[in-house]
Amino acid sequence: MMRIDIITALPELIKSPFEASIMKRAQEKNLVEVHLHDLRKFALNKYGQIDDYQYGGGAGMVLMIEPLDKCISNLKSERDYDEVIYLTPDGKTLDQNTANELSLKGNLMMICGHYKGVDQRVRDLHVTKEVSIGDYVLSGGELAAAVLCDSIIRLIPGVLGDESSALSDSFQDNLLAPEVYTRPAEYKGLKVPEILLSGNFPKIEEWRHENAYQRTKKLRPDLLDE
Repeated sequence: MMRIDIITALPELIKSPFEASIMKRAQEKNLVEVHLHDLRKFALNKYGQIDDYQYGGGAGMVLMIEPLDKCISNLKSERDYDEVIYLTPDGKTLDQNTANELSLKGNLMMICGHYKGVDQRVRDLHVTKEVSIGDYVLSGGELAAAVLCDSIIRLIPGVLGDESSALSDSFQDNLLAPEVYTRPAEYKGLKVPEILLSGNFPKIEEWRHENAYQRTKKLRPDLLDE
């Protein structure tokens, strides 16, 4: 079973994604465990301090090394981790290959940044992988952690009802997914492509591959250059 430990200053911000839909079912099936760790429980004082002003001046607070180091070290004393991941705009942009790779791991730890980020020494001491979900800045790493978890957990065998579903997602073969349709076969003059109604599955697969290629060429030509 995969285990994911998420360190956060705001656990209430990240709870809900794990309490519904696929990520909830994955936990109920005992395919993954997700544990949230409130960084404030490792605060330096009774006021719950976990951040401080940055050396050298400048706007914004920084998550301090001591609370993070205590929390991370405590978790590491209980088990070995395949990756300690810091969610940050500085990191490698999340893609399907990264999600595929991480879905094969056993124990993952995720650190959610907040304010201006974390003391660099936390990264130097503990972090093995840095991941970004895009070239923009959020208030903290909690939503990014939820996105990363979703991209990983849905790939674990047994999580999705149809084992082949995740394999046909966009980006699995550097192509976008083909167009999809469901009933009715015609609506307001718009018809489902005849080939999809034919029952000729080899031809349907040919159509889907060509459709995926044409969509990628039109919408994300950069993927075809990789």
